[in-house]
Amino acid sequence: MPGMGSGIQTNNPIIVGAFRNLLQHQAIFVLVLLAVMAVGWHVLRGAQLRNLANGDRNKEVPPCPEANARRLTRISFGLLWIFDGILQAQASMPLGMTAQVIEPSAASSASWVQHLVNAGGTIWSNHPVTAPASVVWIQVGLGIWLLVAPRGNWSRLAGLSSAAWGLVVWVFGESFGGLFAPGLSWAFGAPGAALLYSLAGVLIALPDRAWTSPRLGRAMLSVLGTFLMGMALLQAWPGRGYWRGQLHRQATPGTLTSMLRQMAQTPQPRVLSSWVTAFGSFDAAHGWVVNLFLVIILAGLGLAFLSGRPRALRFAVPVGLLLCLTDWVLVQDLGFLGGVGTDPNSMIPMALFFVAGYLAFARVPHAEVLVPVTSATEMPMSIMVRLTTRPAYTFRVLAALCAIAVTLVGAAPMAVASTDPNADPIVSQAIDGTPNAVDYPAPSFGLVNQSGHSVSLESLRGKAIALTFLDPVCVSDCPVIAQEFLATDQMLGSAARRVELVAVVANPVYRSTSYLVAFDRQEGLEHIRNWDFLTGSTSQLGSVWHSFGVLVAYSTGGSMIAHSDIAYVIDPRGRARYIIDADPGPGTQVTRSSFSVVLASAIRSALER
Repeated sequence: MPGMGSGIQTNNPIIVGAFRNLLQHQAIFVLVLLAVMAVGWHVLRGAQLRNLANGDRNKEVPPCPEANARRLTRISFGLLWIFDGILQAQASMPLGMTAQVIEPSAASSASWVQHLVNAGGTIWSNHPVTAPASVVWIQVGLGIWLLVAPRGNWSRLAGLSSAAWGLVVWVFGESFGGLFAPGLSWAFGAPGAALLYSLAGVLIALPDRAWTSPRLGRAMLSVLGTFLMGMALLQAWPGRGYWRGQLHRQATPGTLTSMLRQMAQTPQPRVLSSWVTAFGSFDAAHGWVVNLFLVIILAGLGLAFLSGRPRALRFAVPVGLLLCLTDWVLVQDLGFLGGVGTDPNSMIPMALFFVAGYLAFARVPHAEVLVPVTSATEMPMSIMVRLTTRPAYTFRVLAALCAIAVTLVGAAPMAVASTDPNADPIVSQAIDGTPNAVDYPAPSFGLVNQSGHSVSLESLRGKAIALTFLDPVCVSDCPVIAQEFLATDQMLGSAARRVELVAVVANPVYRSTSYLVAFDRQEGLEHIRNWDFLTGSTSQLGSVWHSFGVLVAYSTGGSMIAHSDIAYVIDPRGRARYIIDADPGPGTQVTRSSFSVVLASAIRSALER
């Protein structure tokens, strides 16, 4: 019988199983890549060591080591990308990402942001297995790439790639970090964790010489200081709800209190939930004090970073780290809990920027002198040891190439999916199961279409038939199924000339052609040449319902008829080939498109019989 609004649960076993299966197959491919890289490195390493032992001349000591600040930024954000990629492999990601992350984050933003974000979210909704699996490998690949490429062009290219993907996530996954939504706050994650990932990528992409001067560190601290001052001003702005907790006389909690109560409901360890709940209660009673403290400390940190004074920085950086840690635990609730967390939110990358900015400003490594030598016998042992790093350089090159390949394991399917406007069949299969393949003579019928012409199974011989049962006065499932048939006709293209789309009335009361014509006009079917909406006497319809196994239940005084949602695909020789459960489920654009893909595929298969 009709699903009447049944949806797809986040833990749907069909989609979750397909997602895990795809990840496993891709993981096998990645392991093969790692094995090939290991063999290649072993061969090249042996050749290089033999050349070195034979006295390969004109060697130089490697250039100066990577700057501490750059190393911290590269390694830490590489690890964050890998961690985020692992989070993307959670079972709730295929169906929970759009409904629980993307759409809610865009809901309070400007309408143009919602349209843009929803356009990107459609790719995920249409391809709920391919898209999340692709993101897993893109982010893991970027993280590995950053870890194995400490310097040179490979490292800078890794930074640029990280910056580009970070922007994609920031726009479509975080809705520009909430910059165009009310209630923007540093405590909640502004300007968005993905933007910080992107900025880190830009810094890594800078030439190595940029890190040899405190100028870059000074610029980083100045930007951080200006940003924190701006966030302090926003936090102090009246009317944004941050100065209010919840007094006994007020029914509506303040902005921070409301946020904390939501975070406390997230599935998480009880100890964390109790901390967030306790802080929420404290803010409800002392909201003005909490906000005043936050405004003062943000403004103070901003002034300290803008000053550039070493003594102020040595005090401000630890305070900033402590503030980030406190906010990460008590306000952002670690960021990645609940089954659909995609990253640890903004406090961890923000803390890393505090430290990296300070190191770039205060601790610049000294350049090392390059020492030319003429042969291996003239080199001191220390230089001999340094020269053996050439095989390590070869390993890093191979590892970088392998990381790029891992990234492409995700990027290539994502690119293909983004060009396909139709939803994957698996969405429909998650609701209705797979089509049931059969092979027997289709039941004969002889009825009248919406134009008053007689139509029978024999009159349609030579065409494939897609047949379903619709109530012309239904306002729930039947209009959705009609639109699915219309979309199927469009998907078939030129093959639609060899197909007849047929619906049989599933209402023993409202069965006259006037109701059929009105339904066709309402659903935009009146101009479809290969569309027949059939009716007949009550006995004729009852015979057809019985022969096709359709149940029709009518209760006196009811406005609609409950009937089976089912579709048959009949080949040009009149043999039934597929029986498809046509329950439209939630009836969204994605589920409609997915069912149309399934139906069009079954029809093409029947045409080939």
